[in-house]
Order: sequence, then structure tokens, then C-alpha cells
Amino acid sequence: MEISNEIKYIGVFDREIDLFEGQYTVKDGVSYNSYIIKDRKIAVMDTVDKSFVGEWLARLDTELDGRQPDYLIVHHMEPDHSSGIKSFLDKYPEATVIASQAAFRMMRGFFGTEFEGRRRIVTEGDTLSLGEHTLTFITAPMVHWPEVIMTFDARDGVLFSADGFGKFGGFEIGREWVDEARRYYIGIVGKYGKQVQAVLKKAAALDIKKICPLHGPVLSENLEFYIDLYDKWSSYTPEQSGVTVAYASIYGNTKAAALYLSERLKERGVAVSLYDLSRCEKYAPIADAFRFDRLVLAAATYNMGVFPPMREFVTELSERGYKNRRVALIENGSWAPAAAKVMRQILGEEVEYLDRVVKITSAPTEANYRELDGLVNDLLA
Repeated sequence: MEISNEIKYIGVFDREIDLFEGQYTVKDGVSYNSYIIKDRKIAVMDTVDKSFVGEWLARLDTELDGRQPDYLIVHHMEPDHSSGIKSFLDKYPEATVIASQAAFRMMRGFFGTEFEGRRRIVTEGDTLSLGEHTLTFITAPMVHWPEVIMTFDARDGVLFSADGFGKFGGFEIGREWVDEARRYYIGIVGKYGKQVQAVLKKAAALDIKKICPLHGPVLSENLEFYIDLYDKWSSYTPEQSGVTVAYASIYGNTKAAALYLSERLKERGVAVSLYDLSRCEKYAPIADAFRFDRLVLAAATYNMGVFPPMREFVTELSERGYKNRRVALIENGSWAPAAAKVMRQILGEEVEYLDRVVKITSAPTEANYRELDGLVNDLLA
């Protein structure tokens, strides 16, 4: 794949992976992206996962066509991008590795060495001339690890964005990009909105023509659209009007209430995403909770608290800084109901809770269904 005349893609695609970082379902695989800039001097941007280092080195060798690389630039030390560092340096003994100070400390943890004598530490604003291409380094701590840097190539307007603007799956652009990029961002980077906002401010001063992330496709058109999405996600601003209804039901009674509410909302023309937290993919409802401006939590009381699938869900939302949404609560309890109180305690107070809490005692009654009708009106008010 050609990014420009001098910049080529040398990454790999993992079709066998089922869980990314041991927890994110990836039904369509994931790419580990690496790039090469061939100028008077040659820079290689990142390596790949350990399962593909041999394949990656072969691709690199083909692209080098007999030349020797001068630099390996390490943007992020997560093993799916850094596992080939030592193999690269062993194969190309004259090459220098370029990374942040924090990245070299991590290299000692992964490889037992910080590659003293073969390294160059860079920080904000440092530059590297390859000839026609001058690279400028941008620090991006906690996006989403502390050692992360990004690189901007002024000649071709290419931003090498580390894990920023990445996605699960392949290289497709379009609606599928949005859904998988959102799930990727919210799950992995979502906690660090403040840090992402800081990087976006730096990026706003650059004349970016292409974005080369470490996962997913190279972005080269309509960049304002993707940057705007990142601005919304990192500022915890809803993307669109709609309601995510998430329920955790034991015997189906809480489910019945959630289904009833969802159907009444749809009848009113509201966009609704409905999730059974006991059965759905873990991070899909989290991503949709951030996508929409309203959220309904329906759960049974369990062990004087809340049914575990709901406890995990609201904990994940809280850990990612969930805020700036309206939230409605539905609880079920045959005795000593506590679900609503516990959900609110875990989720925190940076959302707007509706005053009406629908309380079900074992199974929904006609009075409960009338309350749910009222809750629909509250959500639409």
C-alpha cells in the first residue's frame, strides 16, 4: 500500500485473533500497522505483534530493496506494536531506535535493555531530517499509555497517530469505521478524554492530509469528520439523539419492562439500542451509551446490591468518565430493592438522573407499565 511516493505500508493483518487485549471481541480481526519512509535516510515506523514479526521483517526487507534502515521510530510500546524491536535491531545493527524516555524504560521491562548507545530520546517539538522529509515529534501521554508519541511529516502532511484514530477489523472506510472505531476508542482510550483533547489542540495547528494509525485504515479524505468524532468522544459529548436501554434480568421480568419501554420509545420515533447485559458483547453497549444522549438502566436487585452484569456495566462506564447524559433507572426487587441506589452510587453524579424511578416488585404490574409510559415522556421532555 502506498501512502505517498516515499511512504509505504508494511503492516500485517491478524485474521485469527478473537480477543483484542484479552477482552475486546474482534470478529473481523485486526491490523498491526507499520510504515516506512524512504528518503536519503530511511525511517521505519513501529513493528508488529510477536506472531507476525517474521512476516513483517520479510515485508520490510522487500521494501528496502537492498538498502539499510537508519531509524526505527517507536510510537507506542504495547506489545502488538513493539514486539519486533529487538529482532529489528539485531538484523540492522547500524540502525538507531527513536522513542520517548518513558518508552525506553518500558523496553527494559520487555527486553531487558534500554538499547543504550543505539537510541535517541525525543520529546515535544523535536525534529528529525531524513532529507526531503522532516519529522516533528508530538508527545501524547496517556493516549493511551504514558510513553506515547506521534509523528508529523510536514512534506506529505502525514500524521502517524499511534493508537489514535485506530479501529478493530480491516481497512474499510464508512459506517463500519465509525462503529468499530467508537468501540475501540471508548473501550481503550475513553478514560483519557482530557489527554486526547490536548493532542487534538496540537493537531489543529498542523496541515494534516493523511492520518496513519497503528490499527485500521489510513484516513485520507474527509479528515474533519474523523477529527470531529474524536473531539466529541474525548469531550464526552453525545454524537446523536437516542436512547440506550441496558438491562440485567434474572427471570425475565426486568427484561419485560425494558422491552416494553424500548417499544414505546420506538413508537415515538426515537433511535433505540437495546442490550441484554448478560448475553451481549461486553463493549458494544458501552460504546452506544456514549453515542446517545440518554441511557436507561434496568436491573434486578441481587445480594443486597445489583445483578452482576449491570454492576460491571456501570462500573465500566464510570471508569471511562461517563457524563453529560440523561439517565433513567428501573429496579426490580422481590424484597429490599437496592438496584437503583447501587447503580447511581457506582455511576456517580456527573449525569442528569430523571426524578422518576420505576420500582418493580418481582413482576411488572399494570401500574408499573403506566409508570414506564411516564418514563417515556420524561425521557422525551
